[in-house]
Amino acid sequence: MTAITQEIIQDKIFNVRGKQVMLDRDLAVLYGVETKVLNQAVKRNLERFPGDFMFQLSKDELKSIRSQFVTLDRKGAHSKYLPAVFTEQGIAMLASVLRSETAILMSIEVMRAFVAMRRYWKMRYLFYLGAL
Repeated sequence: MTAITQEIIQDKIFNVRGKQVMLDRDLAVLYGVETKVLNQAVKRNLERFPGDFMFQLSKDELKSIRSQFVTLDRKGAHSKYLPAVFTEQGIAMLASVLRSETAILMSIEVMRAFVAMRRYWKMRYLFYLGAL
């Protein structure tokens, strides 16, 4: 398995509806499963994924993500399904439904990336306020 750095994970975190989220397909790659398998596991356990843990993107939201990040690959660009996105809490829940060692280890790394992102934005905000 290739070493996944915090920077790689952080590059896959997007802001949608005021929440930091990751796309289902990016999480599937990190967890070493197909996107279809990840989404099937979620569907079998929907009670664990309320709307503040996971939601489906609208066409406009997907378009916005793609326009913000030129490097976002176009895989799935013409899929008939809009991707699901997962918040930090939803990502933590994914490890419990996928039940693989890879999913558990990657969830830990993803949690660390979310924490690092929060620290970064807090420091930027404090700098903006002149508190630093």
